[in-house]
Amino acid sequence: MSNPPGEYYTEERWQNWLDRIREEEVDPEDEDSARLLLNLQDDTAIAVAKILTDHDDDDLDEETALSELGDIEEVVLDEVTFDDEEKAMLVDGVQTSLMCVFYAAEEYLASGPADEGTIEEYVQAAGDAEAEDDLDAALGYCVQAGTLIIDGKEMDIGMAEELDFGFVAEWVNGLDSLQTAMSDPEVVEEEDEA
Repeated sequence: MSNPPGEYYTEERWQNWLDRIREEEVDPEDEDSARLLLNLQDDTAIAVAKILTDHDDDDLDEETALSELGDIEEVVLDEVTFDDEEKAMLVDGVQTSLMCVFYAAEEYLASGPADEGTIEEYVQAAGDAEAEDDLDAALGYCVQAGTLIIDGKEMDIGMAEELDFGFVAEWVNGLDSLQTAMSDPEVVEEEDEA
């Protein structure tokens, strides 16, 4: 029942992605650059999805699953330093998106999916809360939406396009990666250019 440490994700894996970002010309308008950042985000979301799946399959108890999540969260959300300010901002955006993924996973493990409301209603409430500068409430609503995605509900990513740029848009972007990971938890190869 116990898995070797680092089976889901390692600091080395995260650092490999960061090294690639340091080495490459990164332009968010460029498709390859955008894909690199998305792969970085998806790779982490896949690790989270695997923990959740193993927990649901009774391969991991709640305490172990939360511990594994915490280990990955510590690595991924740790402050990253880049000489290039734009790259630092882009990675910070990925970390912001993933923060919601971790919180949703932890909430799901501790309390299960949200009892009422739809993903759309939670995202709408999050957008409204952000407009009122209540970021704690906005994050809470996005986390609840995330628990529904983990539970198998489908999020219409078209919703994200209607959101104003801000934290909620970033968090919903992370939830989109989580949704993809939950439906197809295939590992993103670090060298995969396809």
